[in-house]
Amino acid sequence: MTPLWAFEELLAATGGTASGHFDVTGVAFDSREIGKGDLFLALKGAETDGHLFVDKAFANGAAGAIVSQPVSHPHILVSDTMQALEALGHASRARTKAKIIGVTGSAGKTGTKETLFAALDRCSRGRAHRSVKSYNNHVGVPLSLARMPADCDFGVFEMGMNHAGEMRALSHIVRPEVAIITTIAPAHIEFFRDESGIADAKAEIFEGLIEGGTAILPADNVHYPRLRAAAEQYTNRILSFGFSPDADVRVIDYLNTPHNGTLINAKVCDAMLSFTLSQPGQHWIANSMAVLAAVHAAGGDLASAGLAMAEMGGLSGRGARHDVVVTGGSVHVIDESYNANPASMAATIGQLGLSGGGRRIAVLGSMKELGEKSDHYHRALAFPLAAAKVDFAILVGKEMEILAEELKAGVEGPKEFAHCATAQEALILLQQYLCASDTVLVKGSNSMGLSSIVNALTGGSN
Repeated sequence: MTPLWAFEELLAATGGTASGHFDVTGVAFDSREIGKGDLFLALKGAETDGHLFVDKAFANGAAGAIVSQPVSHPHILVSDTMQALEALGHASRARTKAKIIGVTGSAGKTGTKETLFAALDRCSRGRAHRSVKSYNNHVGVPLSLARMPADCDFGVFEMGMNHAGEMRALSHIVRPEVAIITTIAPAHIEFFRDESGIADAKAEIFEGLIEGGTAILPADNVHYPRLRAAAEQYTNRILSFGFSPDADVRVIDYLNTPHNGTLINAKVCDAMLSFTLSQPGQHWIANSMAVLAAVHAAGGDLASAGLAMAEMGGLSGRGARHDVVVTGGSVHVIDESYNANPASMAATIGQLGLSGGGRRIAVLGSMKELGEKSDHYHRALAFPLAAAKVDFAILVGKEMEILAEELKAGVEGPKEFAHCATAQEALILLQQYLCASDTVLVKGSNSMGLSSIVNALTGGSN
């Protein structure tokens, strides 16, 4: 097997002192993820120290480690292992000839990243790479770069932030040739003065664009002019996407299919494309336009992208759908348990409203990091719940108390609702209520642990 990193490359990138010679086939900082031939990075965090798990990493098959204190295994000794990881990220970016794409936004980052990867992996016949899970922070981004094979044709990296300045640092590591902002919404607004502050922080992604790079912007977003002005400081290659008739990549028309998908006719600059998107919902349709814009900008094949989007399965915690057998039939479960902000809540509740058949049940967990406007955003969920004709709402977490009080006071919304402190309480209540033909949406911030509800219903693990 061709090594991911030859020993000489590791030594040159990190500038450390070696105790022995080793090539590696993978990179990880979690000893539980180590496989045979991998490199273990002993990172020091606020709560633990990776050096405590060096023996376990080698028991799992590690070929070598990067450490900041000597260990009794083959290793490269450096002064700071986090700096060594960043150095590996920079070295990976420097050696690749792949087209590099960065994806950020207040919602839809992971779904867009995964869809774009599927599109580019298909047209390159397996020579695309992307960040896994939600490895989108100061640790996950350089790790994802360090894991990129040298001979890739495309690399797709998710980039997240919740404070100003964080995106700037990530973008200068990734140095994208294509930079996407999916949307701007009040996610992490606790840390910003208003949504314009979020837009400015997301727009820092353009600061790392290589010369001649392309910025891809959401034409339908209220902050589009602000984002465009920011992008124009770094590039004159800008593509807009969405439903707007002025967008460079836009939806011409669309039609829901019988199997929870969408048939879309789109214009991609001067080309036309008809394709089926396996995921339902206008937010997915809009983000599919971002994918097409990026494929076009990166020199990929649009037809292959259309085929890939037709075959995309639902992502765990981000729209995966399950049919669960119950007495008398089945219930349909929509798993949106990984994250939530006001925009994504409204979008997915709206999608629940399009479900046919039996009752509509919404299990909604608190939305976090909304600051002083938290009550306002939670209270405002009554409107989409009413519009979607939700039959029963189970509201989970302290922040959801305000919505429960609103509904109790007679605000238009579900006539049946309950407030629970924990996901476990919500599960018990849901199981008592469920019957055949129900459709259940499970959505909330990841810290609410609503994935446990999905796991309990489906018998799986997210």
